[in-house]
Amino acid sequence: MEVTGTLKVKFDTQKVSDRFQKREFVLTTEASTPYPQHVSFQLTQDKVNLLDQYNVGDEMKIQFNLRGREWNGPQGIKYFNTLEAWRIEKVAGGGLTPTQNTQSNNAENTTTPVFTSNINDNDDLPF
Repeated sequence: MEVTGTLKVKFDTQKVSDRFQKREFVLTTEASTPYPQHVSFQLTQDKVNLLDQYNVGDEMKIQFNLRGREWNGPQGIKYFNTLEAWRIEKVAGGGLTPTQNTQSNNAENTTTPVFTSNINDNDDLPF
């Protein structure tokens, strides 16, 4: 999966154990809408350094995997999701004329929501 947005927050690397480390960051998508989305991502292991070259406010394209897991605790079964980033690219800003920018946005609209649906989709989900 892929999403484009602006880096809002980046956290320090956390060493969870001797063999596992992670780093979290927040990307703001749909910033030009009344309801911007602040989406939390995670980098793990050797990927934690990918974020070092970026600053808060940079526009970025993130490629990520959606991960889910089940946990059976004292209060019962719970489910957790993680957006695990594996590639980060800086979005080139400026340098385009308004015509080029409009044509580029038609090819890849970066203001669309992360997950979209179409009313004409023929699926059997109840929501």
